[in-house]
Amino acid sequence: MRVLVVEDEKKTASFIRKALQSEGFVADVLSNGNDALTAVSSTGFDVLVLDIMLPGRDGLSIVRQMRERQIHTPVLLLSARGAVGEKVEGLNSGADDYLAKPFALEELIARVRALTRRQPEQRGPMLQVADLTLNTMTREVQRGGQSIDLAQREYLLLEFLMRSAGRICGRMLIVEKVWDYDFDPGSNLVDVYIMRLREKVDSGFAIKLLHTVRGVGYVLKAT
Repeated sequence: MRVLVVEDEKKTASFIRKALQSEGFVADVLSNGNDALTAVSSTGFDVLVLDIMLPGRDGLSIVRQMRERQIHTPVLLLSARGAVGEKVEGLNSGADDYLAKPFALEELIARVRALTRRQPEQRGPMLQVADLTLNTMTREVQRGGQSIDLAQREYLLLEFLMRSAGRICGRMLIVEKVWDYDFDPGSNLVDVYIMRLREKVDSGFAIKLLHTVRGVGYVLKAT
C-alpha cells in the first residue's frame, strides 16, 4: 500500500513516515499543498495523510479539489484544531477521517489501515480499464469490442479488480471481497481464478492488464 503524507513539520512527517514504513507501507512525504495536489492527481496512492495547515494550498482546499476532479483516494486529515466544528468542516469537505494533534502513531496507523480496507470505487454503472469495459447493470464484459463470457465468480473477481484498478490487491483481501468467507490460507483458489480470468481478459491482446505482484497479490492496470 502506498501512502502520501503531506505535513510541513519535518519532525512529525519523519515520525509518520517511519511508523508507516515499519508497518509495511510505502510512504512518500511532501510539505507543500500545491505539490500535494499535483502528486495525488497523477499517482495512484492508496491513502492520503493530509495536514490542514500547509504552505501553498491548505488541506481542505486540496480535498475539495480532489473530489471535484473525481479523485476518490481516501483522506485522513490531521489538524492541531480538534474542536467539533473543525472536524465537521473537514469531513464535509470530502475527507474520510480526521485525527487531532497530538496523536499516537499507533492510532494513526490503525486509521490508515481502516481506510485501506475500504473498497475503492469507480462511480457509475460502467467500469473501464484501457479497452476493457464492464457494465455492472447488465454484467456485460467486453475488451476491444469483443464480448467476454465469464462465470459468476470470475465476473465478481473482475468487477472487484476493476473497481480497484491500479491498486495491488492481496489474496486475502480478494477472498474477503469476492468469496466473503474464510478458507485455508494455503489454498490456491485465488490463483486458479486469476489464471482463468487472465486467459479470458488478456489472451490474444498485446497489452496485458492483469499483473502479478510477486509475494503480494494482483493488480489490474493499463501499464
